[in-house]
Amino acid sequence: MFKLKENKTDFRTEIVAGLTTFLAMVYIIPVNSAIVSNTGMPIEALITATALVTIVASAFNAFFANTPVAMSVGMGLNAYFTFAVCGAQKIPWQSALGAVFISSAIFLILSFTHFRLWIIRNIPKDLRLAICAGIGCFITFLGLSQMGIIVHNKDTLVGVGNFSSSHVLFGMFALALIIFFWAIKLKGAFIFGVLISSVIAWILHIDQAQFPTQLFSLPAFDSKNGLGAIFLHLNIKNTLNISMIPIILTFFITQLFDSIGTITGVGERGKIFDDAKNGEKKLGKTLMADAAGSTFGAFVGTSTVTAFVESTTGVESGGRTGLTALVVALCFILTLFLLPLFKAIPANAIYPVLIMVGVLMFMEVKNINFKDEAIAVASFFTIIMMPLTYSITSGFAFGFLTYLLIRIFKRQWDKINLGIVVLSLISLGNFLLIALQ
Repeated sequence: MFKLKENKTDFRTEIVAGLTTFLAMVYIIPVNSAIVSNTGMPIEALITATALVTIVASAFNAFFANTPVAMSVGMGLNAYFTFAVCGAQKIPWQSALGAVFISSAIFLILSFTHFRLWIIRNIPKDLRLAICAGIGCFITFLGLSQMGIIVHNKDTLVGVGNFSSSHVLFGMFALALIIFFWAIKLKGAFIFGVLISSVIAWILHIDQAQFPTQLFSLPAFDSKNGLGAIFLHLNIKNTLNISMIPIILTFFITQLFDSIGTITGVGERGKIFDDAKNGEKKLGKTLMADAAGSTFGAFVGTSTVTAFVESTTGVESGGRTGLTALVVALCFILTLFLLPLFKAIPANAIYPVLIMVGVLMFMEVKNINFKDEAIAVASFFTIIMMPLTYSITSGFAFGFLTYLLIRIFKRQWDKINLGIVVLSLISLGNFLLIALQ
């Protein structure tokens, strides 16, 4: 089924690769659940939903595309969903899920066309990297604020938090622990950092943390706090108004760039899409699986689903086929029975992961060509305006508009294409919508 010999791999290698990927990305269960629960959705339901969507999306990609790419709820977009959409704009989570569904459905439909190739050819790679780095800054800002390391200041807008607080000090310790594990290249660094810092919090009762009374339980499917409380609760009707266009656009563009960047990056590590005969077909099917997983996720009750960059750990361990992704899906079935453990993890053992993911995303700046004036200015505005405006949408809107203006000012007509013009007009429309609100 997975054509192991044809892909120059074997059963044992694929199993090891799947287990490696699982350890690298299992942190998404407690982290995503803790973040999105700030919308008012029950954390028990989110733990179950996150595990379920990871299982289904990864397994679907395994059988449909036969690539070693695991999928789950995207970091960055879950923070945008929670804090920028539901929090700052006071949009109910049901309507936000409706926006996720519409953006994912559009992405799924366009996956059957050559649109993704058009995007790759027309949007400068440097701007895609700047968007990734900007999202990294955005979610790092969110993580630091949630941990209490930075706080609101009436005189300077933001300031340093109370470093005498055990809550803040514990968060900094958890962050240092995760950075240490990552620096020594420990596989599963994030989840080990979360679990070890949680044990310390349980022992010392930091933030009133306590050992879980039990480790295992049946999956939470009830309608009170379980999956039934969020399953099929998306509100598409309330999403169909002009004020939701920037939000849908943000989900769509970010998922598009994230998916293309992650999937091609993972493929490059293992030369998965280099085959002249089947390479592009595999890439297309993986993108389709990504979009289908996100559409399914909106029904289940999660923000945008995307390919996980942690899949590179499995590829570097030798994974080359969908069997790797299937092993990941099977491993995540076990997490459905670990609800008490995940619920007991204190928040400041989780938010440091958000910061570290932000660091890893920001590292893409090293590949941006800052010698090009238009790229340099557009990248700067894209990166800096995302955290400063508390909006991913505003960040890439500033970026695309400044890029187009500088190209026009310098009369570099050969550097302007239809894709840039369209996205710049959409960006301008975003600011017009803000002005009319």
